[in-house]
Amino acid sequence: MTQPGLPELIDLERIIKIGAAHLDARVMCEVESFDQRFPVYAIAMGNPALDVPAVGFFGGFHGLERIGSHVVIAYLDSLVTRLQWDTMLHRQLESVRLVFMPVVNPGGMWQATRANPNGVDLMRNAPLDGVEGVPFLIGGQRFSAKMPWYRGPLGAPMEAENLAVCQVVEEELLSRNFSIVVDCHSGFGIHDRVWFPYAHTARPVEHLAEIHALKDIFEKTHPNHRYVFEPQSRQYLAHGDLWDYLYQRACAKPGRVLLPLTLELGSWLWIKKNPRQIFSRHGIFNPLVEHRQQRVIRRQMSWFDFLSRAACSHRAWVPTEATRDQHLQRALTQWYHTTSR
Repeated sequence: MTQPGLPELIDLERIIKIGAAHLDARVMCEVESFDQRFPVYAIAMGNPALDVPAVGFFGGFHGLERIGSHVVIAYLDSLVTRLQWDTMLHRQLESVRLVFMPVVNPGGMWQATRANPNGVDLMRNAPLDGVEGVPFLIGGQRFSAKMPWYRGPLGAPMEAENLAVCQVVEEELLSRNFSIVVDCHSGFGIHDRVWFPYAHTARPVEHLAEIHALKDIFEKTHPNHRYVFEPQSRQYLAHGDLWDYLYQRACAKPGRVLLPLTLELGSWLWIKKNPRQIFSRHGIFNPLVEHRQQRVIRRQMSWFDFLSRAACSHRAWVPTEATRDQHLQRALTQWYHTTSR
């Protein structure tokens, strides 16, 4: 069982126990931090058949950004509770596979660090180099694990936590023709942002039309949302982005569509409302006032529900040959200020 000092894992194990009849839960690896060992869990629910789409919910890559884990755990908790009475949810789960890794970096959470216990930033650790304009240090560095944004030694395997994520993505998402990922972070700007690849280059992704179509149906059904949709490259470039790496793995599989999204919760707004947070390492990345934390979590639940429904119904909105060019042109104009030739 989990060490008593990590509440996120205690809460997660409680949910796994309550929902045991509906969940496929396994420990993908264990990590050690200050002589404590922590499991990295993967939990799945819904139809395991490979002919249905899937959605992956990830959080806790950075140990300081606990709100991301809290959001994913809260959504899993809500689904498990609803399964006790919600017959419509049972029907929905016949058409989709939902996969959760809420606490990817428990060792970093235990140590209250962005990096894992080896000092490696898991989102700079994939074997993929930026090709243009990567900012010094913040975009990933190999000088020292004592400095932030450390990528790990050149040529070394990825960290155990990332290898676990890759295994889950390969088995549960890339094994299907269509899948969506949302990875929850915090700490950038005053708005909640939905980022999509690439992070290692400013060029558009292969499935830009699909991403634009997803945004389009979300805005039509949630016209008052407060998310900013954009490629991550509009804000900064980085080496070693794990979702860029896994997206390219997906593109190498004919007929596979993986849409990896990063939910970047805007923590600057929390600091603006409670300036004292800036003096707390946790406060820079997490809302410290209880009612504000609950509001942040509640606001993401409709977004997560939308992604689950969108995956179930992807054939109804994924661009066809007749509409693909229209979505592509609109996306290029909006996000890249250009059009295709």
